Amino acid sequence: MSTWRGEAGVLRAIKEPFSIEQVELLRLDPTRVVVKTHASPFCSTDVKNWKGLLYKIPPTILGHASIGEVVEVGSAVPESAGIRVGQRVVVPGTPECGHCYYCSIGEPWQCSELFDLGGIYPDIARGDDGALISCAGCVGGYAEYMSISGNQVFPIESDLPSDVLSMLGCGISTGVGSVFNIARVQPGESVAIVGAGHLGLWMLQAARLAGAGTVVVVEPHEGRRALAGELGADVLVDPGAPGAGGAAEGATEGAADALAAVRAATGGRGADVVLEAAGPAVSQSFSVQAARRAGRIVLTGFEIGGATLPLPQVETALQSRSILSSQNGQVHMKSDLQRYTGLLERGLLDPDPIITRRYPLAGLDLARDRSGTLDDVCGIIVFDH
Repeated sequence: MSTWRGEAGVLRAIKEPFSIEQVELLRLDPTRVVVKTHASPFCSTDVKNWKGLLYKIPPTILGHASIGEVVEVGSAVPESAGIRVGQRVVVPGTPECGHCYYCSIGEPWQCSELFDLGGIYPDIARGDDGALISCAGCVGGYAEYMSISGNQVFPIESDLPSDVLSMLGCGISTGVGSVFNIARVQPGESVAIVGAGHLGLWMLQAARLAGAGTVVVVEPHEGRRALAGELGADVLVDPGAPGAGGAAEGATEGAADALAAVRAATGGRGADVVLEAAGPAVSQSFSVQAARRAGRIVLTGFEIGGATLPLPQVETALQSRSILSSQNGQVHMKSDLQRYTGLLERGLLDPDPIITRRYPLAGLDLARDRSGTLDDVCGIIVFDH
């Protein structure tokens, strides 16, 4: 059994700069795998984690999706898992243990190995000061080496670069899966996408692949609206104009105008499918109103742990809308992973407009800041081994 030591970006305290320091992985549990990290996307979720909005407990290593190379396999990882040293593997945000209640009924995106932990994640490393360090979300992708459950690594066969494939574990799986697996968009259906960050832009590309009719994108950020236009949105709506300002009355006017724009683009009814990829509760309430009667709404965002969602009562209770939840796009990684990889390989999904910048681990604070200010659609932390 080897000793694995390398740099990690450790969250030592909420709202403090990441500590780029040497850590040593703990003795490998027989059920786990050591992965040498190639690339990890900086997700907006980790801006919230850094701010303490999602109750992560320092010291911990953030980064909840990644890709890398297997360098050690625990003795209890079954051969049937097909995991071997030297393989490139995707590490998604959700494991698939195969035997918990949720996996046994075909819903591995709610796997108990992650969601029954109650937010207390395993310690996987020790700092030079002797402190035990956990892996937030059971991944800890902002580190040179990861210690991962054998149920949360998935071999991948592709010649595409790791920075592109790293997005399969979160952005692509959630965005594309929301279209294919949850909303099940049908040819000719109208689709409204609320939010044009990396999730919304993957949703847009997937909606086009599904044969959607009119696609409306609602996004206040001018640059991201422009990207949505380049990727094939038919109608671009600024929910902050006109007169949204910062006042509640102006914001209400802006939302009303945006709602009117969605309806005008969809025969006056509202969209057949509304995909929410923004986060704030007000955006989710808007999404429900933007759907037609008996339409489908897929919610993916959240803004803070413990937040509640106000919903319009008549639209929700009496107008037959289906409000659906997305966790990792409800993907089955063992089957969907290679399928989505094929879409990237054939150019049917385009990562170039979504990857804004690449950063070394030392640039973790800069990646966080640019994510938080929306300068980056998606920044990728890359490791030079």
